[in-house]
Amino acid sequence: MIELEKHDEARPVCPHCANELPKVWFQRLKNPLGKRYIYFCPTCRKVLGISHRKGFWMG
Repeated sequence: MIELEKHDEARPVCPHCANELPKVWFQRLKNPLGKRYIYFCPTCRKVLGISHRKGFWMG
């Protein structure tokens, strides 16, 4: 089992431009069946990930 440890002082690094990520930008994607978001680096604007769809019954 892998241990989980909180580190507030450590900043993640963008896998594309290798800059530290003090924040992550996001936009909501248009989807008639639920909410989805795209997350991207504020420096190079490359995509870091897309959220899984939540159904309309989940908000």
